[in-house]
Amino acid sequence: MTITELAESVGRTHSALSQKVAAMRAAGWVRTVPGDDARSKKVTLTDEARAITGRLAAEWRATEAALAEIEAEIPYPLSRVVADVERALERRSFHDRIAEKLTEDPAWD
Repeated sequence: MTITELAESVGRTHSALSQKVAAMRAAGWVRTVPGDDARSKKVTLTDEARAITGRLAAEWRATEAALAEIEAEIPYPLSRVVADVERALERRSFHDRIAEKLTEDPAWD
């Protein structure tokens, strides 16, 4: 897939995916080749990455199962908590919240 296709498939920006791909390339997990036009790059897994995809898929399934188990134990879905936190941070960033609290703390002077 191209970086643009990857970004669209996971709902992230091209810039964000480009940074992730660069990090994965540096780690030896992916390689990039020219795309269909001069502006695009296709991303492919390396043999090292392909060798662990089964383990990664197993870890993902285990993570999803553990989340489902937790959600069965609480009165609201964790996905709702995440969405609520995202909306709160869209209103005001975590950084801004901390910075404000620091200005109110005399020990911060």
